[in-house]
Amino acid sequence: MVLTHVQSDEAAASAAVFASRYVQEPVPSYELGEKSISKDAAYQIIHDELLLDGSPRLNLASFVTTWMEPECDRLILEGMNKNYADMDEYPVTTELQNRCVNIIARLFNAPVGTGETAVGVGTVGSSEAIMLAGLAFKRRWQNRRKAEGKPHDKPNIVTGANVQVCWEKFARYFEVELKEVKLSEGCYVMDPDKAVEMVDENTICVAAILGSTLTGEFEDVKRLNDLLVAKNKRTRWDTPIHVDAASGGFIAPFLYPELEWDFRLPLVKSINVSGHKYGLVYPGVGWVIWRNREDLPDELIFHINYLGADQPTFTLNFSKGSSQIIAQYYQFLRLGFEGYKNVMENCVESARTLREGLLRTGRFDVISKEDGVPLVAFTFRGIRDGSPAFKLSANLRRFGWIVPAYTMPANLEHMTVLRVVVREDFGRPLAERFLSHVRMALSELDLAAKGPVPKMRLTIELGPARSAEEEASVRVVKREAVSGHRSVSLVSGKTKGVC
Repeated sequence: MVLTHVQSDEAAASAAVFASRYVQEPVPSYELGEKSISKDAAYQIIHDELLLDGSPRLNLASFVTTWMEPECDRLILEGMNKNYADMDEYPVTTELQNRCVNIIARLFNAPVGTGETAVGVGTVGSSEAIMLAGLAFKRRWQNRRKAEGKPHDKPNIVTGANVQVCWEKFARYFEVELKEVKLSEGCYVMDPDKAVEMVDENTICVAAILGSTLTGEFEDVKRLNDLLVAKNKRTRWDTPIHVDAASGGFIAPFLYPELEWDFRLPLVKSINVSGHKYGLVYPGVGWVIWRNREDLPDELIFHINYLGADQPTFTLNFSKGSSQIIAQYYQFLRLGFEGYKNVMENCVESARTLREGLLRTGRFDVISKEDGVPLVAFTFRGIRDGSPAFKLSANLRRFGWIVPAYTMPANLEHMTVLRVVVREDFGRPLAERFLSHVRMALSELDLAAKGPVPKMRLTIELGPARSAEEEASVRVVKREAVSGHRSVSLVSGKTKGVC
């Protein structure tokens, strides 16, 4: 008889070898099947495979909306077969888009009078919106430089190093130099003073972020505007500001109405915002709003008539679904100002619960501020090595939570940050459950840090029972520490094993 209470490294290695040889991963077919299958079978195959995805509700890495009301879900299904580009065929859908543009413009304090229409467009997200705004800035700068008889081949944008990757895409795709303000310890957003120092005659705009992806912090757009006004007056330049409000655009108007970041500032010429983040719509909708009609050059607008009437269009995409536009208008109509404010306040309260719970562990420093996007960004206290953060992120996945761990940009590469984004569907009960799992994951990390549990080989001798009433005798013959498992053999008279 073999008695064993440990699985050695050798056993684990043997199991891995067996799996690699005999338990092969299914190889998906990349060729179209020759024959059809039933709709039920097709559904079930894909449905079952998708079960291996993470749960969107537990994805704390994403700012993107993961829940909407069933009534809106029905509207989304009803509008899926409508092509947003066919404005003449679907005039009501186009009207809903125009209503959304005007609601957002007024929310951002655009100088739009009673009865006037705002200038803006719906996009597939803030990435496309930023591309369109950037192109407008580049074309206006080029036109002005041409009129002045000056070179117009080296445009640049000034941003912080904390910008989202879509700004890097714009710079690379449309040949614009990206001048980044480096971050510093304790300052994880763009310093407006340093940004204005980097502005030159080739700067097409300065991009400020209302809600940094890294920490959720709002940049000081008001100070940036004041500094640029002074520099423009001194240099006779006309450097404008774009506000990337992808995350914060649907937060600031409801929670911080006195904060000046939008079209109340004269140099803010355009703003983008993501409807699929705190606009509370499923992925696939963003918006870009311009201050005035003259801020969008006419040569960037195309006119088509092959779908019926004359249709102006300024997008990078053409055909796309109408569902997200309809869903955005549903949320505006359903929630109103009061509803959006309530949702944002609830998110802030859940973020506060998380913040306090993480600090109570005594293991973390929270680097995000309470004002801004409702998220908690935190680091391990007193540890410069980033491995514990990545290990904690991996351990939390075993409970279903998806929590990103990432290194900060240039100048702060030594910092490894974990971030939890609070959305509408992440209430206090989930926050408390998440904190309990964090504590469990930390305990596992502490245990692993102490090293493996010592293993001991016991050689025992089993003797026969002296009578029917007594049990067999057991005597430990030898004790010795072991580093792995070794096979044992059965011999007559005695049974040797490893306990």
